[in-house]
Amino acid sequence: MSTPLGERVREARLAKGLTLEALAEKVESSKSYMWQIENKDVARPSAEKLQQIAKVLDTTVEYLLAVETVTQEDATDTAFFRKYQRMNPRSKERLREMLKILDDEND
Repeated sequence: MSTPLGERVREARLAKGLTLEALAEKVESSKSYMWQIENKDVARPSAEKLQQIAKVLDTTVEYLLAVETVTQEDATDTAFFRKYQRMNPRSKERLREMLKILDDEND
């Protein structure tokens, strides 16, 4: 029996076009462990493993845990913002310039 965590991991994995094996490789786990997370109630991944999974799936731990009503869109935005915060100043500036161009095109 899958859990809300398992369902959200599977949903996000499929949305990214990843196989179970590909996700397992990216988070440095075995395919069988990832299968357990998606399909069993007994799998309890560590906080570190959940963060790895969320990062690969461009979402947040909060979304995966279904702690509160967090939509996938909200989680994607939050994950994007967290990546932005870790960028170097030059990359942030370039991204802001690209956003300005997109905003100007929409006006």
